[in-house]
Amino acid sequence: MATEPLTITILEGDETGQELLEQALRVLDPEVAGLPIALDRFDLSLAKRRETGNGVVEESAAAMRASGLGIKAATITPEGKDDVGSPNRIVREGVDGKVIIRTGRRIPGVNPVAGVYLPISVVRMAVDDAYGAKQWREGAEDSPDEIAYRTEKISRSVCTAVAEYAFRTAKKTSGKVYGGPKWTVSPIYEGMLKEEMDRAAERHPDVWYEPVLIDATYAGLISGAADSPLVIPALNRDGDCLSDLVMPMFGSIAGAESVLLAFDENFKTTVAMAEAPHGTAPALQGKDIANPMAMLLACGAVLAYAADRDDAPAGADRASRAIYESVLEAVASGVKTHDLGGSAGTTEFTDAVVERVKTKIEVWSSLGSTV
Repeated sequence: MATEPLTITILEGDETGQELLEQALRVLDPEVAGLPIALDRFDLSLAKRRETGNGVVEESAAAMRASGLGIKAATITPEGKDDVGSPNRIVREGVDGKVIIRTGRRIPGVNPVAGVYLPISVVRMAVDDAYGAKQWREGAEDSPDEIAYRTEKISRSVCTAVAEYAFRTAKKTSGKVYGGPKWTVSPIYEGMLKEEMDRAAERHPDVWYEPVLIDATYAGLISGAADSPLVIPALNRDGDCLSDLVMPMFGSIAGAESVLLAFDENFKTTVAMAEAPHGTAPALQGKDIANPMAMLLACGAVLAYAADRDDAPAGADRASRAIYESVLEAVASGVKTHDLGGSAGTTEFTDAVVERVKTKIEVWSSLGSTV
């Protein structure tokens, strides 16, 4: 086991996103988590991205390739076509990210929608598809004859990564690989993902596999298809939309983390970057009322991936579990933010989680537990 501090690349953000990041990083304090952690911070605020022409984004991606671990705050995406845009594409391409996984899970004391109690994981492409597509218009501007075009692409390697990771996740959770793209309408483009799903099913015959068209997937989620843990492989844009449906089904879009993953040729994780799936919430800035659950869970997720590495410090898995349990226990005890029907503020909720993490680490250490 490693004795050097575990380095985590921190990508700072904007508005409430940055406020939530600062709160969440409290659980990574060595005095709280019980293991040596070094935070390598990069300022990805809109002002800094404009100042550097996105140079700081490229630097942060390079640093994350080296550390293998990252936590990102929500950032502002300016609307101007000549502005710096979103840093997400640059980061994802910079670390060769292939997959984004977001798992909706039951929040204790919060009633889910449509009777959904078992976890639902959306495994989507991290690059290509509708994002970064070439777009243009032809014809007289604002005339009835004006036509807009978009040229999208996906790659076999990303389709393979999405499908393989979906099946491995389903096996780990004793779940079902469910859903898929609209391969009947788009057999060449979207059919590529379906082909890789079918091939992954052949490699994992012990995993329950139920391919369903994307529109039927939406209907199934609302009408009771989640009779087991679900893992849904998806195109980039489909997965983005699915995530925004699945998360609120469990109570709040801020109730779970999002993780970007890069792999080696054997699908071993080389980079894991966790973040909250929500935006910067400018209306909540400075009010200390935003829900920090997703950012806190992002910290726990990064430690879970760190624990699988050969150079992981002793206790990374224990600290990860402590964070996950503490977040959910805090809600179960009635410490809820406004979006979950409670009255706790951001700081109050984080305080409750930090104290629980410290207590768990101390108790487990006194018992000699390696949990």
